[in-house]
Amino acid sequence: MNPIQRWPFWLKLSVAALLGAFGAFGLAPFGYWIATLVVLILIAPLFLACETRSRAAMLGWVFATGYFAHALSWIMEPFQVDAERHAWMAPFALIFMAGGLALFWALAFWVSRRGNASALRQGVMLAMALSLVELGRGYLLTGFPWAGVAQIWVDTPVAQLLSLIGPYGLGALTFAATLPLGAALSEKMSVRHVMFPAAFVLGCAVFALGYSALRPPVMLSDNIVRLVQPNAPQHQKWDPDYAPLFFARQIEFTASQPRPDLIIWPETSVPAWLGSAQPYLTAIADAAQGTPVVLGVQRGDGPRIYNSMIYLDEKGQQRGLYDKHHLAPFGEYVPLGDLMARLGVFGLATTTGNGFSAGPGPALLDVGKLGRAVPLICYEAVFPQDVNGAPDRADFLLQITNDAWFGTRSGPYQHLAQAQMRAIEQGLPMMRSANTGVSAMIDPQGRITESLPLGQAGYVDAVLPEQQARTIYSWIGDSPVLIALLFLVAVLWRRTWHASQ
Repeated sequence: MNPIQRWPFWLKLSVAALLGAFGAFGLAPFGYWIATLVVLILIAPLFLACETRSRAAMLGWVFATGYFAHALSWIMEPFQVDAERHAWMAPFALIFMAGGLALFWALAFWVSRRGNASALRQGVMLAMALSLVELGRGYLLTGFPWAGVAQIWVDTPVAQLLSLIGPYGLGALTFAATLPLGAALSEKMSVRHVMFPAAFVLGCAVFALGYSALRPPVMLSDNIVRLVQPNAPQHQKWDPDYAPLFFARQIEFTASQPRPDLIIWPETSVPAWLGSAQPYLTAIADAAQGTPVVLGVQRGDGPRIYNSMIYLDEKGQQRGLYDKHHLAPFGEYVPLGDLMARLGVFGLATTTGNGFSAGPGPALLDVGKLGRAVPLICYEAVFPQDVNGAPDRADFLLQITNDAWFGTRSGPYQHLAQAQMRAIEQGLPMMRSANTGVSAMIDPQGRITESLPLGQAGYVDAVLPEQQARTIYSWIGDSPVLIALLFLVAVLWRRTWHASQ
């Protein structure tokens, strides 16, 4: 008998909440992946100790709320930029975000708790159900895959599996390697039953390490890319007293010798709307001295406004334009914006009712002799499907971002980790320019080759790594993982149902 069954329910919930919060230490900037694995093993006995499915769902919700509250604590930072208007929303944003995302996990716990099934089968069912709802979390209601379990592996050899099965497949393997093992260990089961999940764990580890060791070496190109980081705090970024200083800082970095082959400025780095930015663009072209520049700027088109990226060629002429298409809810737009505006609720990055408009979708941006990029503006780099949705294979990934919104603790590092994942998934290098950091060159295996620390103004000239062969994940996407999970859940549910008849 599971001894935890004798615990009062409030104690089970309290332990689950603490375990969830501790499990988030596996994410950046901590990277203690072992903490997440141990927590997933330990939550299984608590799950099995719930007498009813409703109690299992409550336990799952509390566990996930603890996890997401810790993982997403950075989400309070944007509300402090204009504290007079927005600070009151901060605790509500964290509570509702963590509690809302936890509903996905609560559903998985509810579906998986079947008193008539063996502990091991319920552990397997929970692993598959959690994998399925995590995939749903990345797509439904515009998606929000931040803090996915696969992110704990970013700086380990296991991360190379992203090139095969993507983040949801790797997350499924993580659940499958921990929850069944925890379930088997929680009951007095035969050695044979415990050996099955233990052997699965060992097999996954051997395969991951072997696959990582067989990855081809990364080659370097002859091209140098300059990543510019002005370090403009968000509360000063648009202040008329400070904006010229930050622009001048970027001009100075752009003009520095020796000359690179491409210069990247971060998101919204020009302190004017594109329609009236010609004096700024001329100054950028003069400083670039014949080097092409990619930069972020806001632009208007009639009643619509866009968060955009433009490419200036060797003569300083605009030759490319990309409009961000995956916007951040309540940051760049507010659902029912006009109605919410009447109530005094606006997006954090805009004061108009409906906020920014979405661009047409994933695209390619030609940046001259270096080739074609998949352009990503800030939040878009957290969505593997957006990168996979590009109309053709690119030569590299290019992200510009303004992580000043995320504060200086976990947010910028978690954002960087997800950029590293996109590089591995595609087998493409990622060049990343961030306003306050971390600006980085990332190779096709997710390793940071050059970077600028968070909170430091400056630039770095980084060698652009060569792309590698197209990955399996870039071909197949998430559909095979979804189909496999649906099939396994259906089979497990059917067998459990028949066993109860």
